[in-house]
Amino acid sequence: MNKKGICLTLGIMCAFLTYGICMQIKTVGGFGITAGRTSRQIELKEEILKTKERYDNLYKDLEHMEKQLEIERTNATKNNTELEQLEEEIKVIQKLLGATDVSGKGVKITLKDSSVPATNYIGDPNDLVVHDKYIIHIINELFNAGAEAVSVNDIRITSMTAIECDGNVIKVGGERIGSPFEIKAIGYPEYLANLNRPGGIIEKIETKIEVTFTKESDIKIPKSTKALKFKYITTH
Repeated sequence: MNKKGICLTLGIMCAFLTYGICMQIKTVGGFGITAGRTSRQIELKEEILKTKERYDNLYKDLEHMEKQLEIERTNATKNNTELEQLEEEIKVIQKLLGATDVSGKGVKITLKDSSVPATNYIGDPNDLVVHDKYIIHIINELFNAGAEAVSVNDIRITSMTAIECDGNVIKVGGERIGSPFEIKAIGYPEYLANLNRPGGIIEKIETKIEVTFTKESDIKIPKSTKALKFKYITTH
């Protein structure tokens, strides 16, 4: 091979070698870029996964707190309802026991000793005064007619209120009172007015003493001033 042929062969080999080196460099460079890009993508993906994990944990915590809050609200509402119901029950019991002031529509009955002079009366002079049995009879009929509260001269009548004669006065709940006797009752007036029926207690006694009967739209009855004490009953 002459000198010219050798140079041509070496030139071709150098050209292939140069091309090969360039391709290798390009491949390596491309791999580096791809590797770098892939690495960054992996890092970003990991960050996203971590962020999602933190978000999921926070969301779970939020859901848990919301559930706890709902439980607390439910319990609070339940407790308030129970307390309200208990308070209402206590109020009802207090009303029944006469431990609180009450008001409402009802009737008022006033009993007063007769103004007829005893000297002018043909019968027994005792018929001209108010007796404890009149008051007791009227109170019983009022409760039977649905009265929810009754008082005599603003003394609240309860299951423990004794009414008895004491000389020329009447003792109501231990207090001595005289004529006139104002009996007030809270309840449906039409039912309570049954006392004023023909042949009823009022018709019978008004021939002897003075009686007034009126329906009232606003009656006020004070609470009992006597403390209720129980010595023998027990609860189960």
